[in-house]
Amino acid sequence: MNKRERLEKTLAGELTDHVPVTVWRHFPGDDQRAADLARSAVDFQRAFDWDVAVIAPANTYAVIDYGAQDVWNGSPDGRRIFPKHLVQRSLDWTSLRTLDPSRGMLGRVYETVRMVSDALDAAQSNSVPLMLVVYSPLTQARDLVGDEQLGLHMRTQADRVHSGLNTLTDTLLRFLDSLRRLPLAGILYVITHANYAALSEDEYASFGLPYDRKVIDSLPSKYWLNMTFLAGTMPMFKFAPALKSQIFGWHDRDNEPSLPIGKTIVNGAVCGGVAVHDHLLLGTPVTVRDAARESIQQTGARRLLLAAGGFVPVTTPQSNLRALREAVL
Repeated sequence: MNKRERLEKTLAGELTDHVPVTVWRHFPGDDQRAADLARSAVDFQRAFDWDVAVIAPANTYAVIDYGAQDVWNGSPDGRRIFPKHLVQRSLDWTSLRTLDPSRGMLGRVYETVRMVSDALDAAQSNSVPLMLVVYSPLTQARDLVGDEQLGLHMRTQADRVHSGLNTLTDTLLRFLDSLRRLPLAGILYVITHANYAALSEDEYASFGLPYDRKVIDSLPSKYWLNMTFLAGTMPMFKFAPALKSQIFGWHDRDNEPSLPIGKTIVNGAVCGGVAVHDHLLLGTPVTVRDAARESIQQTGARRLLLAAGGFVPVTTPQSNLRALREAVL
């Protein structure tokens, strides 16, 4: 059974020869150049033979071309930060302009995907499926202004924030459209604000959901493997039915619901089963294997893509990653 067959049967709720497994991570430093990131992503895939190869550009890649400045400060998760936010006043939202996705950082990410797909022969039917990490418009807006100011602008200058979100969405749709010619299986769509610790349901329904639906609904039918990842400590699963994806992921080992309960809420498969920090970063191969096998047992080995609940730190022991890969064999 090849990787695509295994995943298609998993999405259909059927038993397979083994539960599919994957992990995704950042490559700080290498994520600033297309060729370097492509080589790192390909080497990572070849080292572990994941059932899905997830291409994870810098977490800031979607907003750099607007003029944002970022740095990597050595954080173990590989995330880059903004020393100063681009949007300083609410009026700045109306100054954003739709970007050309063939230029700048977006163009480099396109080239990364192209080089990874060429190296892994992604156009072949029996090759490893490729997914690209994509960040929601509201997540991008937070990166441009910061959490505190975003909340203030949403409450006091909603129209201006919506103007900015429309621009961010238009750019993202153009970028996704440019990717259609590449052999991606789908995207890993990160939503950070469908989260009770960040927003109320009404706030997400106004500032997040319409734009998320526009992005997800725009994906071409050939994208058969899309994942929606609900980041944060209190994910809003109430909105999951409206976010039509084949797979749903969240920090399941650290936050509710559990994987078995999550399977009762969403129509597609669930992704998770192993904790990023307690198991993969700080654990041992034994604890990783035990956690993986427990999750497989709890879900009946159906509708499960075994993975960590998010990006794994760059310092994750190789032995723990191997243990996760071998746990399904």
